[in-house]
Amino acid sequence: MPPRPAGSRPTLSLVAMTAGTSVPTVSKVLRGGTDVSAETRAKVMEAVRAVGYTRRAGSKGENVRDESGLSHVLDLVVTHFEGSWANLLIAGVGREAAAAGFDVVLTLAEPDGDWVSRLLRRRTIGVIGTLVDPASPQFGALFAAGVPLVLIDPMTTPPSGVASIGVANWEGGRMAAEHLLSLGHARMGVVAGHARHLFSRARVDGFRAAADTTDVGTTTVSVAHGGWNRAKAASATHTLLDGDPGITAIFACADSMALGVYDALAARGLRIPEDISVIGFDDLPEAQYITPGLTTVRQPSTELGAAAVKRLIELSRGENAGARSPARMELATELVLRASTGPASSP
Repeated sequence: MPPRPAGSRPTLSLVAMTAGTSVPTVSKVLRGGTDVSAETRAKVMEAVRAVGYTRRAGSKGENVRDESGLSHVLDLVVTHFEGSWANLLIAGVGREAAAAGFDVVLTLAEPDGDWVSRLLRRRTIGVIGTLVDPASPQFGALFAAGVPLVLIDPMTTPPSGVASIGVANWEGGRMAAEHLLSLGHARMGVVAGHARHLFSRARVDGFRAAADTTDVGTTTVSVAHGGWNRAKAASATHTLLDGDPGITAIFACADSMALGVYDALAARGLRIPEDISVIGFDDLPEAQYITPGLTTVRQPSTELGAAAVKRLIELSRGENAGARSPARMELATELVLRASTGPASSP
């Protein structure tokens, strides 16, 4: 990357030099222009991310959003639509947007990055991103273009100044552990999501913290990663129990993975909760329908979507624009008791 003077802002010229192209081409990419090759667009997006370019605050140049009040569209960007959690969140976004007089464009963030150019060509008030990685070059292009952006529980740490909304993941993990400890469980397992995802790590860390600071005696916590997937969670459960057959309780960091835990325990002939207690995280509709009903940590998924819409509208109107960095907002989690947890079985 070409060096720049210390303390200076990255410029379009620096982006162009880094990408090996021209300033007009960089500007065209950040406006969503169609007459740029996919290869060049990818190079520009990567260069934008690499140098940390963002449009100067208050600039009246490229990609300025409609200020006449005629834009009534916001974008919801996701990496997948499947699953009850995504459906609940989309419902929250849609209802709050409709109440505020906005329509929602639902965009799938596919790896080829074409979605970014389509979005930049739209007259949108901004973007809500969920189930996304803000470190990707595609999101770097949105930051650079000055698009108002709110991230819902991002997978990795977002750039400074980008607003994010999430739930109290660490507190939720602590809550799950404290419930199991209160039932006398000392040898516990955790089926986590992806190791690099912030919200998975926070849930595991909160769980460990409660186990490490309890006064009920020696506790052990074994962790295996199930990748937010039912089948992988079942495999992770087998890994946990092969490593420590004495585990009496398992915390699944998502209800979707708790289903995989149920599958694995059934395959091993183990009863829930008589042999092993299970607790999840989310409180999806499935948690009520499986047998036994799943004790879980509820996160307010629909409320998350609604809160993100409110924050995005504030940002699009320039509210709190003087703040150095938009604060992260966290919504509370709560324990929902059902039949899948019980007293620790005798050794």
